[in-house]
Amino acid sequence: MATTQISLPLPVLPEGWSAPNDFKAIGTLSTPNQRNLEPVGPHFLAHARRKRHKRTFSEDERIQAQENVKKVEDEDADDISEPEDPLMLGRDAKDWKGQDHYAVLGLSKHRYRATDSQIKRAHRKKVLRHHPDKRAATGSSEDDSFFKCIQKAFEVLTDPVKRRQFDSVDENANVDPPSKKAASKSASAFYKLWGPVFESEARFSKTQPVPKLGNDKSSKEDVEEFYNFWFNFESWRSFEYQDEDVPDDNENRDQKRHVERKNNNARKKKKTEDTARLRQLVDDCLAGDERIKKFKKEARAGKDKKRLDREAEEKRIAEEAKKAREDKERLLKEKEEAEKAEKAEGKKVKEAAKNAVKKNKRVIKGSVKDVNYLLPDGQEAGAKRIDEMLGDVETVMGKVDNEELALLAGKLTGLKIADEVGAIWKEVVRKLEEEGKLKTGEMKILGS
Repeated sequence: MATTQISLPLPVLPEGWSAPNDFKAIGTLSTPNQRNLEPVGPHFLAHARRKRHKRTFSEDERIQAQENVKKVEDEDADDISEPEDPLMLGRDAKDWKGQDHYAVLGLSKHRYRATDSQIKRAHRKKVLRHHPDKRAATGSSEDDSFFKCIQKAFEVLTDPVKRRQFDSVDENANVDPPSKKAASKSASAFYKLWGPVFESEARFSKTQPVPKLGNDKSSKEDVEEFYNFWFNFESWRSFEYQDEDVPDDNENRDQKRHVERKNNNARKKKKTEDTARLRQLVDDCLAGDERIKKFKKEARAGKDKKRLDREAEEKRIAEEAKKAREDKERLLKEKEEAEKAEKAEGKKVKEAAKNAVKKNKRVIKGSVKDVNYLLPDGQEAGAKRIDEMLGDVETVMGKVDNEELALLAGKLTGLKIADEVGAIWKEVVRKLEEEGKLKTGEMKILGS
């Protein structure tokens, strides 16, 4: 091989340069000391390691790479380590839509909960293990298909839009609802089995946070809030990830529009089916929730109590009204009976008074008859004498009241002597004349 030499002159010193002449030493060199130097540093350690193990540079680098991979795996073995499925390792990279991106990166147990940091660490771990260069260095016959799956999974999960689309159709993150038999084994089994189901579905909610299922001690307000939320659930879930690929060529625009319409119709159908599925899930949970039955029983008991209280109040009011009506009727009847008795008593009194008047009149009339109409014994009273005498008696009885009439009858009762009877009549006539009830000379026989 020919060698070419090129001579380059040194640059010209500037004018006025006088360093050699103007140099002045300001100090002296110290006395030299002899020291022993030891080789250190990563390069010396690598050299020593190769010498000790008798390795070449390439062999040492390969072994060190394997140890670094193992070290990274051991460091990440806590939360992003899981066994690799042999079938997954043989996946075709072209079928990337059908692969489970979380499982490819070893994040099956985290899924939509995986953080960006966990995704990056899991990707680094997988790359260190399955990079084509590393596989070639270890002599593995595995192609780079799975490595492409890793890169695609990392691409999808680190893009917020693509990851949201994948999470929307990630069926492996769903929790299957329990059977009726399993949920009804015990009170705690219902909440233990149904709780994770709704926690899984809650990832699709537009509204966060999502109410919890709670337990058997949850209040009626909390339970109603939970079911009202799920019966009016608003999901952001979409199904773009499952769209058929739209052709990118501009020559077949009709086919492109056809595929887009087909994808839109498929999304709407899947959205409708998912809404119906979620509604059925909520209905099944509601049907087995013992708290709802308890609340309904309490509500019925409350309604029955109100109804019984209302009926008791109506009965009390009716009884009080009946009693008041009976009391009114009784008082009215008593009043009528009292009035009737009073009327009967008054009638009796009147009858007695009337009879007494009649009796007194008979006594008074009989008083003059018993003494021969005030004529001497043996002398017979004529009709004229009798009429005049009885006329005077009737006149006097008409001028006095019943009390005076009774008093007069009492005085005349039992008297059989004409002079005594006559004297009483004279006194009565005189008193009536003094009171002006009788005129002087009005009496024909009595009082003369």
